[in-house]
Amino acid sequence: MAAVTPGRFIWHELLSTNPDAAIPFYKKVVGWDVTLWDQDPGYRMFTSNGVPMAGLMQLPEQASQGGAPSHWVAYVSVRDADQTVAQAVRMGAMTYLEPMDVPTVGRVAVLADPQGATFGVYQPATSGQSPEDPPLGDFSWHELVADDWKTAWEFYKALFNWEPDHQYDMGPMGTYWMFRRVPGSRTLGGMFTRPPEIPHAHWLPYVHVASAHRAAELGGKYGGRVMHGPMEVPGGSYITQLMDSQGAVFAVQAIPAKTESVPVARKPSTPPSRKPVEKQPVAARPAAKPAPTKKPVKKAAPAKPARRPVKKSAPRRKR
Repeated sequence: MAAVTPGRFIWHELLSTNPDAAIPFYKKVVGWDVTLWDQDPGYRMFTSNGVPMAGLMQLPEQASQGGAPSHWVAYVSVRDADQTVAQAVRMGAMTYLEPMDVPTVGRVAVLADPQGATFGVYQPATSGQSPEDPPLGDFSWHELVADDWKTAWEFYKALFNWEPDHQYDMGPMGTYWMFRRVPGSRTLGGMFTRPPEIPHAHWLPYVHVASAHRAAELGGKYGGRVMHGPMEVPGGSYITQLMDSQGAVFAVQAIPAKTESVPVARKPSTPPSRKPVEKQPVAARPAAKPAPTKKPVKKAAPAKPARRPVKKSAPRRKR
């Protein structure tokens, strides 16, 4: 079995209602290039300096018909995807994608946590290392907007063995709780309890860019929408939260040299008015609690989506 560094955000995937239209948006706003995946030309990858950063695929028809918008899914590295999924389900999670093998890549699954936020787990087939500090174009922060951050923290701490890092008092908005893989490792992200204007729990990924201000300008110019920012956060970073031209929500972070910042002390953006990603798996939702799927989706009931998800080049870095 490949040596795996568990608990890292190892892969990201955009499920888009129009992948062809999403490409120029992210090229301009984030600076990514795009390449085909050699095992499936229908699956594309965003790259930075030739290194795969994220996957791009068509939002499955069942999800689209069910009202799901374009959305991002973040995958966390695990040593055993099956055991992780079983543990998550015992703790109240729902399985949207049962663990499945992707040849030469690894074993993946997609779930919703007990509060409805969607995430993936990824057991890579190959080992590898990457720097703790994300380069430009990589994902630098992950933020969970939870129904109740304390309950959410207990779930993720048990599932991924994450450690507390530190916390930030946001005044009337409450606590912003930050976490890491193990003591001494880089802070991975934060979580807080959503205010009433945010209708559902969700994970928000941040991409490291040269300028959050420039990303905001280009986002509006190329068909997207600035949801919040640009604004400075503790540590000196600037962040902007955006909706892309197809409705997927993500954020960017411009990090000052030799400074690790945390996107906190801000008013969270309001997600799209359409049904949230976390409430719309890739297949039609059953009336009762979703049953495990047999095929894919970063999100069902017994049905197969149009394409396999999580197709990526043999896992890159971040192990």
